[in-house]
Amino acid sequence: MIEDRDRTVRQNVFRHLHGPAWQQPGLSPVNSAIAILICLSVAIVVLESEPTLYGPFATEFDAIDLAIATLFLVEYLARLWIAPENPKYRGRLGRLRYALSVPALVDLAAFLPYFVFAGLSDVFLIRILRLLRLLALAKLGRFSMALRHIQQALTERRFELLAALTFAGSVLLISATLMYLIEGAQQPEKLGSIPRALWWSIATLTTVGYGDVYPVTPLGKVLAGITSLAAIGVFALPAGVLAAALADAFRRHAEDLKRQSTVRVGTD
Repeated sequence: MIEDRDRTVRQNVFRHLHGPAWQQPGLSPVNSAIAILICLSVAIVVLESEPTLYGPFATEFDAIDLAIATLFLVEYLARLWIAPENPKYRGRLGRLRYALSVPALVDLAAFLPYFVFAGLSDVFLIRILRLLRLLALAKLGRFSMALRHIQQALTERRFELLAALTFAGSVLLISATLMYLIEGAQQPEKLGSIPRALWWSIATLTTVGYGDVYPVTPLGKVLAGITSLAAIGVFALPAGVLAAALADAFRRHAEDLKRQSTVRVGTD
C-alpha cells in the first residue's frame, strides 16, 4: 500500500514537472515557479557583476545564490526521482540514462559549480562560476513552446539552411580573394593575404564596417559596394527559409490545438 501511495505521489509530481504530461493550457504551477526562478537567477548574476551593487550587499547576494542553488538541486533530484514515469527512462538503468541526457546535464550545470567550489577565495574564479549560472537560461528550453518550434523548424529545414550557409561562405571567400588580388599590393599589412582579407569580408558582409580595413583603389571600392549589396541576399536567404519553417510549425501547432479542442468538446 505504501508503494502504491509513493507511485501515486510520483505520478502527480511527474504531471507537474514534465511539460507534456500537463494536460491543461500553459505551464503547470510548479513549472511556472521554476521559470520565474530561472529568470531571477539570471537577473542576480547580472546584478552581481556590478561592484557598486554587490559590494554593499554581498551577504544578501550570497544568501540568494545559496537559496537558488538549493532549489535547483531539489528540482534536479525531483526530476531524477520521477524519470521512470517517462517510458524512455524505464528499466534498471532508466535514471542513469536520464542523468546523462542533455536536459539533465543542463540542470546539473545550473547548480553543481556552486556546491563544488563553495568557499573558493579566488575572485576571478568566483566570477566565472557565477557566470556559469547563466546556463540556467538553457533550462527555459524545456518550458518554451516557441523554442521547441524553433528547434523543429531548424531540424526540418536543415538542408536549406546548410545550402544558405554554404552560399554565405562562398561569397565570403570569393570577396576576400578578389580584395586580396586587387588591394593586396597596396595594403600588404591589412589585405596582403586571403586570411587577412577575410576580416574585411566578414565586417563588410555583416554590414558592421569597423573601418580599420577598407579599400583605397577605385576597383577595390567597387568590389566593396558589390559585397555590401550581396550581404542583403546572404542574410535574407536563411531568414526567409527560417521564417517559412516557423510559420509552418506554428500553423501545425494551431491546428493541433484546434483538433484537441474539438475532440475534448466531442467527449464532453
